[in-house]
Amino acid sequence: MKIVTWNVNSVRARLPHVENFLKDEQPDVLLLQELKCESHVFPFSLEDLGYNIAVYGQKTYNGVAILSKHPIEDVQRGIPNFEDTTSRYIEAFTGGVRVASVYVPNGQEVDSVAYVYKLKFFEGLYNHAQYLLTLDEKIVIGGDFNVAPTDDDVYNPIAWKNQVLCTPLEREAFRKIVYAGFTDAVAQSTQGPMPYTWWNYRQGAFAKDGGLRIDHLLLSPQATDSLNNTTVHRYMRGLEKASDHAPVEVQLKGGM
Repeated sequence: MKIVTWNVNSVRARLPHVENFLKDEQPDVLLLQELKCESHVFPFSLEDLGYNIAVYGQKTYNGVAILSKHPIEDVQRGIPNFEDTTSRYIEAFTGGVRVASVYVPNGQEVDSVAYVYKLKFFEGLYNHAQYLLTLDEKIVIGGDFNVAPTDDDVYNPIAWKNQVLCTPLEREAFRKIVYAGFTDAVAQSTQGPMPYTWWNYRQGAFAKDGGLRIDHLLLSPQATDSLNNTTVHRYMRGLEKASDHAPVEVQLKGGM
């Protein structure tokens, strides 16, 4: 089973890329973030490619979605027991797996209001992640976490030291979810240098491979037991008018 997470950075602006990716790669489940559109204007034409769709959109900013070849059931929009006015989390059961698409706030600057909100969001996500582990299911939480977990996930750790995406508090918040019982699938399956998933649009960052690994797939123990492989579809970042993020895939052994 192929499950992919992708910060698409405007689903309508990248629609041709999304369509081609679904046709070429045929993921069973695609988790999208940063839709930048309200739910009713999401391109539901993607259903014609054989996908069921659940959306939690927001005008101009944010927005998350789940596309699946299987029926989508038990949809949860927003993190339970966490008050939030933004559309950053959607969860559902599909194809025998509980999946979630999450778009963690960027944080902007250390000690800013946005940074404090980011840490509170992580705490809400952690609390719900603890609950999910009690369900005894295959669970995959995928998304743009806006955190590079270690210096190995950063092209220039010295330049990024104590900068947003790489601060100790953000990394601690990410590790807290992992230590609760989830597995960072890419880190688990990668031998050698970590693959980056995001490259800034500025200063030729992609051409220089000046990237960070901030898009992650976190697996429950049941999902980890069936972990086969992971792939960062780097080629998608090199396309004309591409998102600044590459899709990240996990393959789980077996089907429903």
